[in-house]
Amino acid sequence: MNLTSDATQGLTVRHLFKSYESAGLAVSILRDLEFTLSPGLAACITGPSGSGKSTLLYLISALDRPDAGSITLLGTDMVTSPPARLTRFRNERIGFVFQDHHLLPQLTVMENVLLPLLAGTGITPEKQQLATELLERVGLKHRLTHKPAQLSGGERQRVAVCRALINRPALVLADEPTGNLDPQTATIIGSLLLELSREQQTMLLCVTHSVELASRFPCHWQLEDGRLVSAQSFASSVSSGTTP
Repeated sequence: MNLTSDATQGLTVRHLFKSYESAGLAVSILRDLEFTLSPGLAACITGPSGSGKSTLLYLISALDRPDAGSITLLGTDMVTSPPARLTRFRNERIGFVFQDHHLLPQLTVMENVLLPLLAGTGITPEKQQLATELLERVGLKHRLTHKPAQLSGGERQRVAVCRALINRPALVLADEPTGNLDPQTATIIGSLLLELSREQQTMLLCVTHSVELASRFPCHWQLEDGRLVSAQSFASSVSSGTTP
């Protein structure tokens, strides 16, 4: 699964293995998984529940550790680098859209979006303007001073997307970004993520169950038996009765 050749500019995952213990037995989730991604490219991963899609995103962002294998993002080793360095790197260079919004209830919409800046460059007038523009693009400009409890589930998820983009990250990881949204808002969010990936030459890696969302990505992989295969190859193998 190669979409780039320069590890110092993109994302490279090699020979990735991950398992969990269940009832005293090791259950393999990812098996010798490999792929690469370059700036400006967007890829979507689909697969059945429990196949390891979310696990893969957590490993790439160094929120979890693999059993074996390497992950390199912009030349940084995401497996062996010191935790303090990874924490700072993740905040500055990775935007993560979780399945749940994880907004802080005591902060306003604007404050939640600007929150990642406090651990990095700080809040500037330019970043405040960017936050306003992002919130306007997702239809929330009229909600800047509202708290999460005053928002619908879909609105909270839209705020979380804006928060993930505020640092203009090199890589955006999106875990079911439209799972809690109505169809119209889901289309808006999908468009925003893809547009900003092209505009800012950001790498975008999304995992989803949404067939509609996956169909909009230029690259679509299927996670099957712990490895990535192209969705087209997977569909062909299923129709012919073979295993990818």
